[in-house]
Amino acid sequence: MRIISGKFKGRAINPPKNLRARPTTDFAKENLFNILTNLVEFDQCDILDLFAGTGSISYEFASRGAKSVTSVEINAVHHNFIRTTAKTLGADNIFVVKANVFLYLRSCTKSFDIIFSDAPYDLEGLEQVVSLVLDGDILKQDGIFIFEHSDKYNFENHPLFWQSRSYGSVQFSLFKK
Repeated sequence: MRIISGKFKGRAINPPKNLRARPTTDFAKENLFNILTNLVEFDQCDILDLFAGTGSISYEFASRGAKSVTSVEINAVHHNFIRTTAKTLGADNIFVVKANVFLYLRSCTKSFDIIFSDAPYDLEGLEQVVSLVLDGDILKQDGIFIFEHSDKYNFENHPLFWQSRSYGSVQFSLFKK
């Protein structure tokens, strides 16, 4: 796993073998960030990374100069890895929160410009994340919500659905508020 662009470009991230996360592939991540680069000024954005796993997406946003990146991860090993890696990189714009994403979304009082969610594809209630993000005030007006999922889900009928992208087994549904 590597950081694709920005001030940490080319830095390899080597999670320990006991991390059970399935990071977004470099191919999918690179294509997603190519889209986002044409849409937003990262240095103006507060980012929320849900189910942060290895922190791959958080590091990419931080590397590109995001104003702030909040990484939410419930697994203690993953949480500590993200925190340690952010410190090693010198990414002082990453804030790691050890929390259940569903509870975090119900209680968070901050709002974000971009929210990224990469829950385990087999997580029960996975689709609830879409409602929790889009029905509340956690996503700013004109904000973008990126939901990574398997091809067994389709959100095209959602009123805030904007577009979808497919990169092999990785599916992104993008929503705009």
